[in-house]
Amino acid sequence: MKKSISIVGGGPAALMTAAFLDSSKFDITIYEKNKSVGRKFLVAGDGGFNLTHSESIEEMIERYTPVDFLKDALTDFSNEDLGVWLREIDIPTIIGSSNKVYPEEGIKPIEVLNAILKKLEENNVTIKSEHNWTGWKKDELIFNDSVNVKSDYTIFALGGGSWKVTGSDGDWSEQFDKKKIETLPFLPSNCAYGVDWPKGFIARNAGKPLKNISMSCFGNTQKGEVVITEFGLEGNAIYALSPQIQEILSKKGDATVLIDLKPTLDMEVLLNKMYKARVPKTTDILRKYVKLGPSKLDLLKLNTTRDEFMDINSVAKKVKALPVTLTSAASLDEAISSTGGIALPELSENYELNKLPNSFCIGEMSDWNAPTGGYLLQACFSMGVKLAKHLNSK
Repeated sequence: MKKSISIVGGGPAALMTAAFLDSSKFDITIYEKNKSVGRKFLVAGDGGFNLTHSESIEEMIERYTPVDFLKDALTDFSNEDLGVWLREIDIPTIIGSSNKVYPEEGIKPIEVLNAILKKLEENNVTIKSEHNWTGWKKDELIFNDSVNVKSDYTIFALGGGSWKVTGSDGDWSEQFDKKKIETLPFLPSNCAYGVDWPKGFIARNAGKPLKNISMSCFGNTQKGEVVITEFGLEGNAIYALSPQIQEILSKKGDATVLIDLKPTLDMEVLLNKMYKARVPKTTDILRKYVKLGPSKLDLLKLNTTRDEFMDINSVAKKVKALPVTLTSAASLDEAISSTGGIALPELSENYELNKLPNSFCIGEMSDWNAPTGGYLLQACFSMGVKLAKHLNSK
């Protein structure tokens, strides 16, 4: 006789789990609070549907915080494995800018979702929409405060605390608190960070990018770019440092990042260029010989004293490590992702809740972090596959 599996939530981790579960062993049902599954999956495609990243799996694993939590899942179902599976469901992919992986040109996010849903249909997965999980009654799941469901296994894939419009609001944590399962407050991740810019600086630079930089915080460095906004800074170079920035913000109330405005030049080369310049003014040296654009120059002047700016050695040090103070993070609902949720010690290596046997938590509802660029989706896919294989082996 088949055993029953209830999957609570209909995001990427849930869909992938359902696709890989053995339907000859299990009756599989997804319960989704919205009218349809995959809303956050589709929102992720608004800015270009970045499914994963093409770097080696060894490099990819190092992008996650904490590193060890997702290592086995990512190794077992890697970015290459994902590409193979996507081709099997007729979603060929291409490697685009910055080695990000996308569906081939012309394939829309809804087509990717529909291909996955077709796979679920072939796997005899039942989807029940407009079923909002509201807690437990003894060993039964309660939906909409009135529908009782009893199953052999329960998989929670309820999402984090960002993008509430998709239904991922984090309100579920109250139910786990009642079961004495430790949850951590949700914090924004992959988000903008506030800077107290002078009005004149904003008037000149709001919306301007700082390209080809690197940014460091708490011993971690990320290359990329950021955009200057009225609020502060946003972009991939700062998103990837969210774990370190949030840790410092929570302890001190502000956090200082160091921006390398010319990461392609080491200090020796930079100084050589500046000393050999044939113009007297520092601004002209930096513009003509170091190739700093207007916004980089303006930012450098904003964070450099007059004496420092006039001294080649001092200003070169600032070019390579310009301190900028961050005062706050953007709101949780404006963040691309979140940290917090189920504390990792509450989970076994197969994501089973130690205090609730046969109940599992996957996806963004547990306390791990990933940068943008396909890493979030890859982790959710890999967690789903790992759990499905674990249950199939029972």
